[in-house]
Amino acid sequence: MNDESQTHAETTEAAAEVVASEEASVDALAAAQAEAAKLKDQLLRAAAELDNVRKRGRREAEDARRAGREEVLRDLLPVFDNLERAITSAQKAEDVKAVAEGLGMVQRQFLDTLGKVGISRVPGVGASFDPSMHEAIQQVVSAEHAPGTIVAEVQPGYMQGDRLVRAAMVVVTTAPPVTA
Repeated sequence: MNDESQTHAETTEAAAEVVASEEASVDALAAAQAEAAKLKDQLLRAAAELDNVRKRGRREAEDARRAGREEVLRDLLPVFDNLERAITSAQKAEDVKAVAEGLGMVQRQFLDTLGKVGISRVPGVGASFDPSMHEAIQQVVSAEHAPGTIVAEVQPGYMQGDRLVRAAMVVVTTAPPVTA
Protein backbone atom coordinates (compact mmCIF):
# COMPACT_ATOMS: atom_id res chain seq x y z
CA MET A 1 0.00 0.00 0.00
CA ASN A 2 1.26 3.35 -0.80
CA ASP A 3 1.35 6.32 1.52
CA GLU A 4 -1.49 8.07 -0.18
CA SER A 5 -3.88 5.15 0.10
CA GLN A 6 -2.76 4.52 3.68
CA THR A 7 -3.45 8.17 4.58
CA HIS A 8 -6.82 7.94 2.81
CA ALA A 9 -7.67 4.80 4.81
CA GLU A 10 -6.60 6.42 8.06
CA THR A 11 -8.66 9.52 7.26
CA THR A 12 -11.69 7.40 6.41
CA GLU A 13 -11.23 5.40 9.58
CA ALA A 14 -10.88 8.60 11.67
CA ALA A 15 -13.99 10.05 10.02
CA ALA A 16 -15.90 6.85 10.80
CA GLU A 17 -14.81 7.09 14.43
CA VAL A 18 -15.95 10.72 14.60
CA VAL A 19 -19.33 9.80 13.09
CA ALA A 20 -19.68 6.87 15.51
CA SER A 21 -18.74 9.14 18.42
CA GLU A 22 -21.29 11.74 17.31
CA GLU A 23 -23.97 9.05 16.95
CA ALA A 24 -23.15 7.82 20.47
CA SER A 25 -23.42 11.38 21.78
CA VAL A 26 -26.77 11.85 20.01
CA ASP A 27 -28.00 8.53 21.47
CA ALA A 28 -26.81 9.55 24.95
CA LEU A 29 -28.48 12.94 24.57
CA ALA A 30 -31.74 11.31 23.45
CA ALA A 31 -31.57 8.90 26.40
CA ALA A 32 -30.93 11.78 28.82
CA GLN A 33 -33.84 13.78 27.34
CA ALA A 34 -36.13 10.75 27.64
CA GLU A 35 -35.06 10.27 31.27
CA ALA A 36 -35.63 13.98 31.98
CA ALA A 37 -39.11 13.80 30.42
CA LYS A 38 -39.88 10.71 32.51
CA LEU A 39 -38.70 12.43 35.71
CA LYS A 40 -40.68 15.58 34.87
CA ASP A 41 -43.81 13.47 34.37
CA GLN A 42 -43.22 11.74 37.72
CA LEU A 43 -42.72 15.12 39.41
CA LEU A 44 -45.95 16.50 37.95
CA ARG A 45 -47.86 13.39 39.02
CA ALA A 46 -46.40 13.59 42.56
CA ALA A 47 -47.30 17.30 42.79
CA ALA A 48 -50.85 16.55 41.64
CA GLU A 49 -51.16 13.70 44.16
CA LEU A 50 -49.90 15.97 46.97
CA ASP A 51 -52.47 18.59 46.00
CA ASN A 52 -55.21 15.93 46.05
CA VAL A 53 -54.07 14.71 49.50
CA ARG A 54 -54.18 18.29 50.83
CA LYS A 55 -57.68 18.86 49.42
CA ARG A 56 -58.89 15.53 50.81
CA GLY A 57 -57.37 16.37 54.22
CA ARG A 58 -59.14 19.75 54.32
CA ARG A 59 -62.42 18.15 53.27
CA GLU A 60 -62.10 15.40 55.89
CA ALA A 61 -61.22 17.93 58.60
CA GLU A 62 -64.27 20.04 57.71
CA ASP A 63 -66.47 16.93 57.70
CA ALA A 64 -65.13 15.99 61.16
CA ARG A 65 -65.83 19.52 62.49
CA ARG A 66 -69.34 19.41 61.05
CA ALA A 67 -69.98 15.97 62.57
CA GLY A 68 -68.70 17.21 65.95
CA ARG A 69 -71.01 20.22 65.87
CA GLU A 70 -73.93 17.98 64.93
CA GLU A 71 -73.16 15.64 67.82
CA VAL A 72 -73.05 18.51 70.32
CA LEU A 73 -76.28 19.89 68.87
CA ARG A 74 -77.98 16.48 69.23
CA ASP A 75 -76.86 16.42 72.88
CA LEU A 76 -78.10 19.98 73.52
CA LEU A 77 -81.48 19.73 71.81
CA PRO A 78 -83.12 17.78 74.69
CA VAL A 79 -81.96 20.52 77.07
CA PHE A 80 -83.53 23.14 74.81
CA ASP A 81 -86.74 21.08 74.62
CA ASN A 82 -86.90 20.94 78.43
CA LEU A 83 -86.23 24.68 78.64
CA GLU A 84 -89.16 25.34 76.30
CA ARG A 85 -91.39 23.07 78.42
CA ALA A 86 -90.23 24.90 81.58
CA ILE A 87 -91.09 28.27 80.03
CA THR A 88 -94.53 27.00 78.99
CA SER A 89 -95.12 25.64 82.51
CA ALA A 90 -93.86 28.87 84.10
CA GLN A 91 -96.39 30.89 82.10
CA LYS A 92 -99.24 28.82 83.58
CA ALA A 93 -97.79 28.12 87.03
CA GLU A 94 -98.82 29.86 90.18
CA ASP A 95 -96.14 28.23 92.36
CA VAL A 96 -92.86 30.06 91.81
CA LYS A 97 -90.96 27.47 93.81
CA ALA A 98 -91.99 24.70 91.40
CA VAL A 99 -90.88 26.84 88.44
CA ALA A 100 -87.51 27.49 90.09
CA GLU A 101 -87.07 23.75 90.74
CA GLY A 102 -87.90 22.98 87.10
CA LEU A 103 -85.41 25.55 85.85
CA GLY A 104 -82.80 24.16 88.24
CA MET A 105 -83.37 20.69 86.74
CA VAL A 106 -82.88 22.10 83.23
CA GLN A 107 -79.69 23.85 84.35
CA ARG A 108 -78.33 20.60 85.84
CA GLN A 109 -79.22 18.77 82.61
CA PHE A 110 -77.38 21.44 80.64
CA LEU A 111 -74.27 21.19 82.83
CA ASP A 112 -74.36 17.38 82.59
CA THR A 113 -74.60 17.63 78.81
CA LEU A 114 -71.66 20.02 78.71
CA GLY A 115 -69.71 17.52 80.81
CA LYS A 116 -70.52 14.75 78.32
CA VAL A 117 -68.94 16.79 75.51
CA GLY A 118 -65.87 17.59 77.62
CA ILE A 119 -66.75 21.10 78.80
CA SER A 120 -66.41 21.91 82.48
CA ARG A 121 -67.01 24.99 84.56
CA VAL A 122 -64.03 27.00 85.82
CA PRO A 123 -63.80 26.97 89.66
CA GLY A 124 -65.57 30.01 91.07
CA VAL A 125 -66.56 31.27 94.51
CA GLY A 126 -64.17 30.07 97.21
CA ALA A 127 -61.37 29.19 94.78
CA SER A 128 -58.08 31.07 94.53
CA PHE A 129 -57.82 33.59 91.74
CA ASP A 130 -55.92 32.22 88.72
CA PRO A 131 -55.28 34.77 85.96
CA SER A 132 -55.14 31.98 83.38
CA MET A 133 -58.80 31.08 84.12
CA HIS A 134 -60.31 34.14 85.80
CA GLU A 135 -60.78 37.76 84.88
CA ALA A 136 -60.96 39.97 87.97
CA ILE A 137 -63.50 42.71 87.36
CA GLN A 138 -63.51 44.00 90.92
CA GLN A 139 -61.51 43.77 94.12
CA VAL A 140 -62.99 44.00 97.60
CA VAL A 141 -61.21 44.36 100.91
CA SER A 142 -61.87 41.42 103.20
CA ALA A 143 -60.48 40.33 106.52
CA GLU A 144 -62.59 37.14 106.41
CA HIS A 145 -60.94 35.66 103.31
CA ALA A 146 -57.32 35.25 102.27
CA PRO A 147 -56.19 37.73 99.64
CA GLY A 148 -56.83 36.43 96.12
CA THR A 149 -59.94 34.45 97.07
CA ILE A 150 -62.91 34.64 94.72
CA VAL A 151 -65.95 35.89 96.65
CA ALA A 152 -68.38 36.43 93.76
CA GLU A 153 -68.77 35.20 90.22
CA VAL A 154 -70.35 37.64 87.77
CA GLN A 155 -70.08 35.31 84.77
CA PRO A 156 -68.97 31.66 84.88
CA GLY A 157 -66.02 30.47 82.84
CA TYR A 158 -65.74 27.21 80.92
CA MET A 159 -62.94 24.90 79.83
CA GLN A 160 -62.83 22.19 77.21
CA GLY A 161 -60.32 19.73 78.56
CA ASP A 162 -57.25 21.82 79.41
CA ARG A 163 -58.20 24.65 77.06
CA LEU A 164 -59.98 27.75 78.34
CA VAL A 165 -63.14 28.50 76.33
CA ARG A 166 -64.17 31.54 78.35
CA ALA A 167 -62.60 33.10 81.43
CA ALA A 168 -64.77 33.53 84.52
CA MET A 169 -65.49 37.13 85.51
CA VAL A 170 -64.97 37.29 89.24
CA VAL A 171 -64.70 39.52 92.29
CA VAL A 172 -61.47 38.93 94.24
CA THR A 173 -60.49 39.83 97.79
CA THR A 174 -57.54 41.92 98.80
CA ALA A 175 -55.99 42.27 102.23
CA PRO A 176 -57.18 45.14 104.40
CA PRO A 177 -54.79 48.06 104.50
CA VAL A 178 -52.21 47.94 107.25
CA THR A 179 -52.76 50.71 109.80
CA ALA A 180 -49.81 52.12 111.63
